[in-house]
Amino acid sequence: MWLTSFMAKNIKDKKAVSAGSVTATRDGRVEVDSASRHLNLPVVAPYGVVYVPPVGEQAVLVSTSMGDACVGVVNQKAQGLSPGELMLCSAGGASIVLRNDGTVLINGTEFGGA
Repeated sequence: MWLTSFMAKNIKDKKAVSAGSVTATRDGRVEVDSASRHLNLPVVAPYGVVYVPPVGEQAVLVSTSMGDACVGVVNQKAQGLSPGELMLCSAGGASIVLRNDGTVLINGTEFGGA
């Protein structure tokens, strides 16, 4: 995950970055158990992307001047994707894949193409 790599190289205080298991979600916020328990954390994502990670996922946490935040979860579903491709997926199994050749897969059905 590029964000984790970036943080590992650029954050001087390695204690500012940690990982743990999502134990609860409520109102778009998460609780995460790592070396300590983190309660009521905001979930940070790129603009326009809103999500709540499911309980049990491995979350990446960052300490900031505004407090701790969940900045993502460890990618478990990248198999079959080539570099440059993108997948949006839900815990229920729905998915949208943007392929490098211009095709779009929605729940496995192919649309478009070059």
